[in-house]
Amino acid sequence: MPPVQRIPQGQHEPSILEKMKMGAIMGATAGTIIGVMFGGISIYQNGPGPNGYMRTMGQFIGGSAAMFGLFMSIGSMIRSEGRSPEEWRMMYQASLQRGIKRD
Repeated sequence: MPPVQRIPQGQHEPSILEKMKMGAIMGATAGTIIGVMFGGISIYQNGPGPNGYMRTMGQFIGGSAAMFGLFMSIGSMIRSEGRSPEEWRMMYQASLQRGIKRD
């Protein structure tokens, strides 16, 4: 009976969509915290206005969470479009062969 074949199972790098979702979640979390802080300060200083406390806080929280989430998802997507370590290594070796040195 032949031995059982070993299948290499390792962790893989998250896809761009997964990185984008992770950035959106982190941004929405940060935006929620900022919205609570600035919304609370604004309501404390200026009053809730005609919408009441809860609606005004909801607008602050929702607006800042959406904005931070959008920007963080776009930023994490842009950041993930880099070269792999192997590509960087090949570029470095090619630059050494051409005689380009970096201090």
